[in-house]
Amino acid sequence: MKLLSLAQRKALGTLLVGLQFTCMLLLPALAVPALRKGDIPLATLLLGGTSLALMIWTLLHNRLGNFNIRPLPKTFGTLVTSGPYRWIRHPMYSAILLGGAALALMADPAPGWSVWACLVIVLFVKSTFEERWMREQHPAYGDYVARSKRFIPLIF
Repeated sequence: MKLLSLAQRKALGTLLVGLQFTCMLLLPALAVPALRKGDIPLATLLLGGTSLALMIWTLLHNRLGNFNIRPLPKTFGTLVTSGPYRWIRHPMYSAILLGGAALALMADPAPGWSVWACLVIVLFVKSTFEERWMREQHPAYGDYVARSKRFIPLIF
């Protein structure tokens, strides 16, 4: 595959982030009818709480300024392999997927889980490019990939 220029990488990253945020905005909108009724399943609370805890834990180990919202590594960013990164390479994406699943549980099943599935696909594609570009920037990234999972500890 031909290497993408920095401008092309930025454009692709912006597209993926736009798709990600579209899904992230649709999911709460789809959950509004259940919220208005006060129908919040216990599973939603557990998934939402787990999502929030994982986000906080992630930010305690990978501080703001060390990463981009686009899948492009920061020029002077450091490779983080502690905290949740010890087991998964994309804990923030995992947290987003957990929070999205919590919202999909409250939404009408067909549109809710369809939007969540789109979010899974977008974050998988985004993480694939991010990992390719992390390997270019961080020589140790290949070893890190070999000993960690992408989104789910011990599984995937």
